[in-house]
Amino acid sequence: GGAYGIDAASRKFFGHGADRLSLAEAAVIAGLVKAPSNYSPTADADAAKGRAGVVLQQMVRNGFVTQAQAASADPGEVKLAPPARQNSVRYFTDWALPQLDLLIDETVKPLEVWTTLDPTMQREADAAIRANVPKGAQGALVAIDRDGAVRAMVGGTDYVSSIYNRATQAQRQPGSAFKLFVYLAALEAGRTPEDREIDEPVTIDGWSPRNDSRRNSGEVTLRTAFAYSLNTIAAKLGQAVGFQTVADMARRFGITTPVNTHPSMVLGTSDVRLIDMTHAFASIGNKGVDVAPFGITRVTADNETIYTHEVDRSRVLVAPTVAAQMTDLLQTAVNTGTGRAAQIGRPVAGKTGTTTSSKDGWFLGFSSGLTTGIWMGRDDARPVAGLHGGTAPARAFAQFMKAAVAGRPIEQFDTQVTLPEAQLEPDAESYYGAPDNMSFVDDDGNPLPVDAPRAPAGDPDYYPDRPGGPPPPAGIQQPLQGPQRPRDDLAPPDTGGERLDQDWLDRVTGQGVPRRDPGRAQPPRESPDRPNQ
Repeated sequence: GGAYGIDAASRKFFGHGADRLSLAEAAVIAGLVKAPSNYSPTADADAAKGRAGVVLQQMVRNGFVTQAQAASADPGEVKLAPPARQNSVRYFTDWALPQLDLLIDETVKPLEVWTTLDPTMQREADAAIRANVPKGAQGALVAIDRDGAVRAMVGGTDYVSSIYNRATQAQRQPGSAFKLFVYLAALEAGRTPEDREIDEPVTIDGWSPRNDSRRNSGEVTLRTAFAYSLNTIAAKLGQAVGFQTVADMARRFGITTPVNTHPSMVLGTSDVRLIDMTHAFASIGNKGVDVAPFGITRVTADNETIYTHEVDRSRVLVAPTVAAQMTDLLQTAVNTGTGRAAQIGRPVAGKTGTTTSSKDGWFLGFSSGLTTGIWMGRDDARPVAGLHGGTAPARAFAQFMKAAVAGRPIEQFDTQVTLPEAQLEPDAESYYGAPDNMSFVDDDGNPLPVDAPRAPAGDPDYYPDRPGGPPPPAGIQQPLQGPQRPRDDLAPPDTGGERLDQDWLDRVTGQGVPRRDPGRAQPPRESPDRPNQ
């Protein structure tokens, strides 16, 4: 039932400590040792009580109690405590406690273990996942503090029905969230957010990535390319720095799963773990210094401290200037690009990720020293209608982070939010975080023919504007679900008639006193339904 030790079991099953166990209650606990999954009162109360009767008879045979005592201790009369509402804290303890085997040598003495978990944040994390995860899907969340302390961990929507920890065990494709490593490699190689690159058709080793909007915008800055998740630019950057260099960057930042070096890897075709991706983003938020996640702070035995965690701040992953430039790009993605739903009224940096046919949705970001990563999808990897990184995951991030950092001071980043170029009309990806990682590649990242069908035409989760489907409608490409229109709650935020300029961004992100720069280009005010110019 998720209880470690006899006292914990007593409190879980009977509502009081082991020092108050009756003979019948003690027999119930002793009885489940042989097969905890079968004889636990929370799994099968009748089996548990029947097994307790066997224990009592063994006690009589061995002279520990009399037959009269055994007869009076009727397991059938044992009152079980009502089950507490199951929250997700067990995902954290299942992850953290096995680490004791690596941290300490003590195997006999009773241990007291102090962990990093923040109960308030954990409740908020659980609520954010439950409130936003699409029906039939699963969700996971990891929140890491600036020193690496894991403050909250949700591995699924219900621990009782599934103990599989999707935050630490599941390996899923990250989509364009993986572009973090592509741009880090480019920035370390000397590129800057203001450098310009041509958004144009490109073919690399037989692979031809396309932007989700199916159009090209010509010469743009890297900031603009990142904000609107332009796949052609990511492919060009990966080719320029070397796909192995991008893979090495991912490894450097804590990705522990295999990373392929197909050209399509720049769009997130390698499986990753949520905790590893959150680790990487946290290290960017920590100005390029490694932030290794940990869950145990101290262990004592007989009131003697036998382990204390020491934070290692010596491992510099990238230069502070590179981390600052990456944060600059991540801010733009949240405030004017794919992650708009993740805004929380203070500076936030982050990135969306969405995979083929909306099988996975990601949002990872940081603010005020706290980094949170969120994944949503189905365990069987089937499509989830309407799931994009910029929708449910970004909304769950905002709900959790608003509560989690409410008591923390607002922290400004080293660089202020800067708008991308105004001449680029925002496409579907900029508003929806639409799928963009599988542009003409199979599940292993190998090239597919341009006309290869992506899904059967009768599939309700099939997008008609994807390769293999009917011709796209005129104008901007929306991620339509069948014949439906996009949901209203996915539209750009209503600014009440305010001009979407730098002053507006400064106000919504807590950047301070509004300022006016008449020479700064302004982004378009049009809705996503307006035809492209």
